[in-house]
Amino acid sequence: MSDACGCSDETTETGETEEAPGFWQVTEVRAAAVSGVLLLAGWIASLAGGPRILTLPLELGALLVAAWTFVPSTLRRLLKGKIGVGTLMTIAAIGAVALGQFEEAAMLAFLYAISEGLEEYSLAKTRRGLRALLDLVPAEARVLRNGTETTVSPSDLVPGDRMVVRPGERLATDGRILTGRTSLDTSALTGESVPVEVGPGSEVYAGSINGTGPLEVEVTSTAENNSLAKIVHIVEAEQSRKGPGQRLADSIARKLVPGILIAAALIIVFGFIVGEPALWFERALVVLVAASPCALAISVPVTVVASVGAASRIGVLIKGGGALETLGKIRTIALDKTGTLTQNKPSVIEVVGTAPATRTQVLALAAGLESRSEHPLARAILAATTERASVTDVDTVPGAGLEGRLEGRRVRLGRPGWIDAGALTPDIERMQHAGATAVLIEDDGKVIGAIGVRDELRPEATEVIARLTASGYTTAMLTGDNLITATALAKAAGITEVHADLRPEDKAEIIRTLQTRQPTAMVGDGINDAPALATADTGIAMGAMGTDVAIETADIALMGEDLHHLPQVLDHARNTRRIMLQNVGLSLLLIAVLIPLALFGVLGLAAVVLIHELAEIVVIANGVRAGRINRRTALKSTQSAPALEPSA
Repeated sequence: MSDACGCSDETTETGETEEAPGFWQVTEVRAAAVSGVLLLAGWIASLAGGPRILTLPLELGALLVAAWTFVPSTLRRLLKGKIGVGTLMTIAAIGAVALGQFEEAAMLAFLYAISEGLEEYSLAKTRRGLRALLDLVPAEARVLRNGTETTVSPSDLVPGDRMVVRPGERLATDGRILTGRTSLDTSALTGESVPVEVGPGSEVYAGSINGTGPLEVEVTSTAENNSLAKIVHIVEAEQSRKGPGQRLADSIARKLVPGILIAAALIIVFGFIVGEPALWFERALVVLVAASPCALAISVPVTVVASVGAASRIGVLIKGGGALETLGKIRTIALDKTGTLTQNKPSVIEVVGTAPATRTQVLALAAGLESRSEHPLARAILAATTERASVTDVDTVPGAGLEGRLEGRRVRLGRPGWIDAGALTPDIERMQHAGATAVLIEDDGKVIGAIGVRDELRPEATEVIARLTASGYTTAMLTGDNLITATALAKAAGITEVHADLRPEDKAEIIRTLQTRQPTAMVGDGINDAPALATADTGIAMGAMGTDVAIETADIALMGEDLHHLPQVLDHARNTRRIMLQNVGLSLLLIAVLIPLALFGVLGLAAVVLIHELAEIVVIANGVRAGRINRRTALKSTQSAPALEPSA
């Protein structure tokens, strides 16, 4: 809660919260209920013609019970030199008592206690939904120790333990599969409904549900530091990061409170001048309540907490209100090609050779040069053949290729331009126009063949780009691949703007250029695209589950590999920003309307209190709407996709 609004100072500096209470466990709610019962009893007694000696204690009791929820904390804050809405309400309640309006004072305290309780509960509820992710960890885990299967608490697991996971069970922590093959349901972590096939060597994460095959998993992380715990801790820590909208609302609220106190004092002085001090003293109290900026101060925080918590439950990590607000303003989406638009599983689609070299010889020589490389293109070539030429003294030529020695001869593999394609030029162009990356193989100064490797588009890429385009976003592809290949893949995906032959620093420069036109987001893998991700207005890392660097450096992390999450989170952020603007606008309008009505006596204290607190409840309820998000990743019809609203 904002300092300008809140009465409570019982928060921790780390941003961590205690276990979220239920509705009737919230202190303010219980106090408001008791106060309400007393008020109702007093009102009924008054209607029945009961004596004042009966109704007055009931009204005072209602006042004291409700005031206990905010007056003590208000006094503590005043001792620290802080004033807030609690200060205004305390002064107004004391003033009403001084005027003998005990029922109005009790009503003010009662309604304020209700609004404080509902605010606390709404925040606690969204935090509870986030921390419920930790409940995905089972209560027990089975491990093999000294050859014996033992049941232990997940908190007792240590890296190196051999964990046994039976079909249908959840993984207690992160690990690496030693034996067994199965399909894992990771929907609770990544939001992806399709099970993931895994086997020996695969990385697996806490909270995943094992399918049909028994597994033995080597534990790689403790329960406190596994991927699930990291998601929760990062979101909780980052929820307090304020965006421009929240900073503006807080700034207005902080300045408004002392301004209201000064205005109230001037109204009282005016009353003495015109000779009606009692009348204008009462109006000053009503103005204090009418101008209370609590609804304004909570309008953004409630929305942010609800929205960030909801996104985390579908596998999208949003790091705070700042990232969320910025994402809602994005108009241009720049996407890396490899691993973002494509599956990052390249395969050899064509091999051509020049006589007398055969296809087998071309692949064998290429595999010999690539045998120790970890590049995706190398993995595709190695997967295409089992034969390896005995190439020695292999060196990497940055940005060009590889060279080595075979039986004393110089051999090379690399991009066209570094190696002259010669007679293979038409073949190279054909491969590139088909969307493949072409490499040439040279033996003793003579080109003996070319290999075309293509990384296929993700199945959902075309659909996703169509939805983004229909929604009014501008899309662009950024890649280090050659222009012909990049253009072919971009055309297949539906992207018209292509920037190719880029180094990492070049991508960052392109992002700066795009930013001069519109707010821009960069979507990449979180590591190779780090400069561009950092430069963009919003950096979105894809497939970040288990990748510490991606989670820590990106503003937004899509934990899974499904590109459908991109338009989904963009829609979510845009909807959240719309709710923020609605709340801020409603709060400011409320203050602007109530102040003159209170100043000229159109509304009394009870009416202003009721209207103001009801409006605050509306703001809270509207903010909680940001916590609604469709868990399914199915795309809506692009025909009905909403157009972008004008950029702020």
